[in-house]
Amino acid sequence: MRILGIDPGLNITGYGVLDTATGQAKLVEAGIVRGGTSANKSLAERVAEIYRGVAEVIEAHSPQVMAVEELYSHYERPKTAILMAHARGAIILAGQLGGLQVKHYAATQIKKTLTGHGRAPKSQMQQAITRELGLTKPPDPPDVADALAIAVTHWHLSRLSVLGQP
Repeated sequence: MRILGIDPGLNITGYGVLDTATGQAKLVEAGIVRGGTSANKSLAERVAEIYRGVAEVIEAHSPQVMAVEELYSHYERPKTAILMAHARGAIILAGQLGGLQVKHYAATQIKKTLTGHGRAPKSQMQQAITRELGLTKPPDPPDVADALAIAVTHWHLSRLSVLGQP
């Protein structure tokens, strides 16, 4: 199975592609898709850039599934959540039109799967991904590590469901 993990962002969207055909998670490619900043592009242009970038990754690597972090919003920042929803919608549309199965995971579930603690800091997540994938250094920027963590979470949870575990 080839998994595309996505950490949605309006300025920077992290992605990571894993191949699990050998029974091990192997890194194929990881990087970022830039939506640009509001200073130089309209919201519509930024969302279109994200869609195009994710669609290119899908076309280049032919994953079967896309694992996307669920939207988290804090009641004090509803505008941030609304803006993030635009990016996430473009990402999900790219996956759906690309013929992928799209799965959604909460940030706390991702952190708990990789570290055993649902409130792990970014540095701990980067260390967990480095160890899990046998990397020589932590992925940078953190958006890439988060995307890889989402893909690894899907891989682990899909293996558990095959074994009949919740």
